Amino acid sequence: MKINPHAPVKQAKQIMIYAAPEKVWAVLTDINHWVNWNDKITQAYVAQTPSVGVRFDWKVNGAKIKSILHTVEINKSFGWSGTTFGGAAIHNWYLSVQTGGTLVNVEESMEGWLVLLFKNKMNKDLEKDMQFWLEMLKKECEK
Repeated sequence: MKINPHAPVKQAKQIMIYAAPEKVWAVLTDINHWVNWNDKITQAYVAQTPSVGVRFDWKVNGAKIKSILHTVEINKSFGWSGTTFGGAAIHNWYLSVQTGGTLVNVEESMEGWLVLLFKNKMNKDLEKDMQFWLEMLKKECEK
């Protein structure tokens, strides 16, 4: 599933992580442990091994989100769609092998009546949150 290029809120970022894709994948897809390394996530729970169609619930920046995995390609791509009050999002991660590590790309689009109403603020917030998530992922994987 691709992000919506016409959504009122969308961002894309990347970071180089000096760890093997297998390590990055293990950290990124361990949803139940997101709270251990990303301070903005206060709850995250999945009842089964991540695979396409698996649902999970989480809370980030105070917002409760219900998500479903749409992409699970081991060591390559991981993505979900999610809904919360007044909005829906599509979020994708892409891992690619580089000399000495893994290039991680992330993208997200958000839409809905609340997103449209606060699109400027939400674009800025999403950009900051995405950068924070990448930096925290890097820190955890490079330990």
